[in-house]
Amino acid sequence: MRYLTARFGHLLVVLFAVTFLTFMLVNVLPGDVAYDMAGLDASEEEVEAIREEIGLNRPALLRYVEWLGGILTGDWGKSFITSEPVWDAIKTRFPVSLELVIVAQIMALLLALPLGIISALRVNSRFDRVVAVGGFFCLSVPNFMMAIILIYVFGLWLNWLPVTGYEPLSEGLWANLRNFILPSASFALAEWTILARVLRSDMIGVLQEDYISMARAKGMPVRRILWVHALRPSSFSLITIFGLQVGALIGGSIIIESIFALPGVGRLLIQAIFLRDFMVIQGCVTFIAMAYVVINFSIDICYALLDPRIRVARSHG
Repeated sequence: MRYLTARFGHLLVVLFAVTFLTFMLVNVLPGDVAYDMAGLDASEEEVEAIREEIGLNRPALLRYVEWLGGILTGDWGKSFITSEPVWDAIKTRFPVSLELVIVAQIMALLLALPLGIISALRVNSRFDRVVAVGGFFCLSVPNFMMAIILIYVFGLWLNWLPVTGYEPLSEGLWANLRNFILPSASFALAEWTILARVLRSDMIGVLQEDYISMARAKGMPVRRILWVHALRPSSFSLITIFGLQVGALIGGSIIIESIFALPGVGRLLIQAIFLRDFMVIQGCVTFIAMAYVVINFSIDICYALLDPRIRVARSHG
């Protein structure tokens, strides 16, 4: 418990640093949202009145303290452009981003687990080399380029899947999922490579342990050895990479959500950047940072559950 409490404290410091730096950087962006709100024909007095109304004429540090106090009390502020509460805007769009991340990571794991395990069993075989070449190819293609390739092949050429739009789950499971297949595959085709190579590397070492040799000598089936005895100690690095990928996908969904017209948090953020909607920008960045904190804390809990020795060692360190 002491170990988890210390880790949570460190993550809170990271969250505070991210929000502070983001708030200060947003305030030095070129342009003035007051001019956009007032219109082209507005006078300087009207612009100044808007700046005073939304608080832009006060020191940035004071506005940050007030904003942070609002966050702690559940008030994330309102959009300068639409007057929509920032938390409501994020809350309504987060399920889309979350579903995109979940489907992408499920796809990545479905590829990484079998390919990584088989590659570890057949080190330097033709299968291993083919998986390595295919993985490096997928990893070398940026997500946005992979999205364009998938759109051309499966959306325009074969006409199997939609390339834009979003259907809520209330319209049916398939109607909802078919809009996520291409954007999720754009992520998964890069993410599976890292997961598979990390799993392969760790499992090669685990399969050389004495207890694995003893299990083989007892005639234990290979499938049981892999899934029961070898996979768990080989999964520490996999969990770390998986958690970091989930956090990165939440932040990296900006481009993919824009390409496929998905109404998620990433698309909300990029729209706010174009409109210089500072409150929405700060809210989205804070939400993404909070997601990183929660994910990293969850990884620490998984470590402690998988191997209690880590919990004991770090709590005394």
